[in-house]
Formats: sequence, C-alpha cells, structure tokens
Amino acid sequence: MLIASGLFHAAVLITSGGTWEGPVSWRKPMTFGLSFGLTLITLAWVTSWIPLRDRTRNLLLGLFATVSVVEVLLITMQAWRRVPSHFNMETAVDTAVSRVLAGGGGVIIVVLIALTVATWRPLPGVAPSMRLALRAGFLALDSALLIGAIMVVTAVLDVSRGDQLAAYAVGAQWKPAHFVPMHGVLALPLLAWLLTRTPLPERSRLRTVALAAAGYAVLCLLSVVESAAAIDPLRAPLPVDTTAAVAIAAIVAAAGRALALLRSTPVPEAPTT
Repeated sequence: MLIASGLFHAAVLITSGGTWEGPVSWRKPMTFGLSFGLTLITLAWVTSWIPLRDRTRNLLLGLFATVSVVEVLLITMQAWRRVPSHFNMETAVDTAVSRVLAGGGGVIIVVLIALTVATWRPLPGVAPSMRLALRAGFLALDSALLIGAIMVVTAVLDVSRGDQLAAYAVGAQWKPAHFVPMHGVLALPLLAWLLTRTPLPERSRLRTVALAAAGYAVLCLLSVVESAAAIDPLRAPLPVDTTAAVAIAAIVAAAGRALALLRSTPVPEAPTT
C-alpha cells in the first residue's frame, strides 16, 4: 500500500508538471511512500536473522508499520491540501500534523535502536558476512535517523524564533545526508545473501561485504560533510568528487563480483526418477 501510494504520486508529479523542489512538492508523498514501504519490507526480511522472540518481533514491526502508515497518510494529506507537512505551524491543524510527524519519528528511532542493539548480540547460525552486513546496515540507518532528528530540532527552533523559511532551508540542506544512509540496511544484507548463493568461501564473502560496507561508509560521511558545508553534490570540489567516485567504485566492485559469480554458478539439475 505504501509503495503503491508512492508510485501513484510519482505519476501525479510527472503529469502535473510540478516542481521537484520545495516543501509542497508532490515529491514528498512520492518519496515517503516509496521509502517507508521499502524500509518496512526490508525490516520484515532482515529481522529473520536476528534472534528475537516472536512477540517482540511482532511488536517492533507492528509499531513501525503503524507509524509508517500514519506518517505517509499525514504527509499525503498535507500535499493534497497544498501546504507543507513538516515544520508548519500556520494553523492548529498544521501544528497538530507537524507534532504527530515528529512524535512518529521518535517512535521509529526507539524501534530501530532496539533492533540495532539486537544485531550486536550473539547471532548463532548467522555467517560473519551477514552479521557484518546487518550491523553496518542498521548503523547506517540509525545515522540517517539521527540526522533527521537534528533537522527536526533545528527547524523547530527556527520556527519558534518566527523564521519559517529558515526551517525549510535546513530540511533542504541536510536532505542528502539524511537520504544516502537510509537504505544500507537493505543493500548490504542483500549483497551478503547473494554471496551465499555463490561458490565463494565465507572468508572471501566477508571481505567482499567489508569492501562494500567501507565504500558505503565513506559515501555516507561525504554526504554529511557536503550537507554541513552546504555543498551541492553535483558541484562538489574535485577531491570530494574523487573520493565519492572511489567509494562508489568499491560498492560497484563488490556487487559486480557477487552478480558475476551468481551468473556463473551452475544451476543443479533436477533429480531423475
């Protein structure tokens, strides 16, 4: 449902000729629907490797699913009302929406911290490459949420001083640093899972995942530096561009190795009777 909402609003954005930028762009219900939907699917999948009681797992995933629906619903409602969804204190309704969105973010942080802590407990039966992918992926997602929380606090302070435009500027400035680490929790475990389908020994799989995780970490760090310095990622200085290119090359090399080995691995024949 969340992904369908995101795809629908992508069509609205394209057909309406609206702008990608700005606090009332159709981009917001599109990206939030797609991102929350993909993250919910990801968490339901990756928590299968985390030793949690069924009741605890269902509670955490249920909370995340509920908050995801509420957040996307309110952001979508504000988009159709053609008013900003975040940091908007213009009316009583807008203020209530902004506070519920901020509260939902707090619930999400608590859920993900609980899952992150669980990944650092002993994971019997989980390969070292998958353990590394899970831990690095959740830490990346946590950093995205931390940046999001800083954005909210800074913007709220700007609004309390009566500077609404500054609040929106903060969101725009830190958007890349919030976005880049968001889906490492999917990309890295997916790479580790694909590598288990190849003939590589576990030591080689671990090195491949470590290469991808290192490249991804550098990319995340660069996004934070660029956002802090208000640098447009498409117009970054040459040293920054070069470092980003090396980090992306490491990620592509790790993924390419997994896919190449996966394609070259013969499919076992069905047993004859």
